[in-house]
Amino acid sequence: MMQLRWFGILLAIGAGWGITQPLTKIAVSEGYEPLGLIFWQLTIGAVFMFLIRIVSGKPVSLPPRLLWFFLLIAALGTVIPNSFSYRAAAELPAGVMSLVISLVAMFAFPVALLLGVDRFSWLRLAGLALGLGGVFLLAEPEALPDPSMIVWLPIAVIAPLCYAFEGNIVAKWGMHGLGPGHVLYGASVIGAIVALPLAVGTGQFIDPRTEWNAPEFALVLSSIIHVTVYTAYVWLVSRAGSVFAAQVSYLVTGTGVIWSMLLLGERYSFWVWAAMGLILTGMFLVQPREK
Repeated sequence: MMQLRWFGILLAIGAGWGITQPLTKIAVSEGYEPLGLIFWQLTIGAVFMFLIRIVSGKPVSLPPRLLWFFLLIAALGTVIPNSFSYRAAAELPAGVMSLVISLVAMFAFPVALLLGVDRFSWLRLAGLALGLGGVFLLAEPEALPDPSMIVWLPIAVIAPLCYAFEGNIVAKWGMHGLGPGHVLYGASVIGAIVALPLAVGTGQFIDPRTEWNAPEFALVLSSIIHVTVYTAYVWLVSRAGSVFAAQVSYLVTGTGVIWSMLLLGERYSFWVWAAMGLILTGMFLVQPREK
């Protein structure tokens, strides 16, 4: 019964993360630029996490000595990857974006080798090769609704590469005595402070006094969902273990595609489904195993 409960929570987390891809597609559907979206995403997340930490009695102060660390996590975890993924999301189907984002598990392997965090494994190398094979299938002329969309695939791939570096940097040098929630909260606060002048200076700032339609509501909902499921994921890791919780990546990919079909009416070619099969198989091979 307890195992069934864990799987239910895992499914809810995966479905929550999965729906953020079609919500992102909706958020960029009327011309909003990345830096404006990033500022509000970080601000909404910071406020929401501040309230959660106050209610749960956890500290909300940010140690000055770790401001550089919060800035690094904000840059690699949100500002840089989302600058590219928001741009790509405006051009690519949300389901395809769900597949591309899932490549973080495979990119994490060569980055881990580069930083000396992990040791070489032929099995995981095979997983990396399958994942990249999936990307090549997405580049087939018949895979995407419009062959010209292919130029956006390399742009979309930058985001999972950033996430791979972020995760491995934390794995190598730790979180300096802070919990994952505290780090995410600090990164959101510092990231919002950095993103505001960038958004204003580039003319990408989004005035919240505008008329609210689907893009505005999608941005708020996506930001809240992200913080909620991340908090739930950290809790699940502490209860059920990191290896079990890591299986959420399959659900994020699968539900991201399903949500995109339900909410956006997207339909995919044989090449996209074949790419999904390769990527999911690659994810299985590169996932951590029980020691």
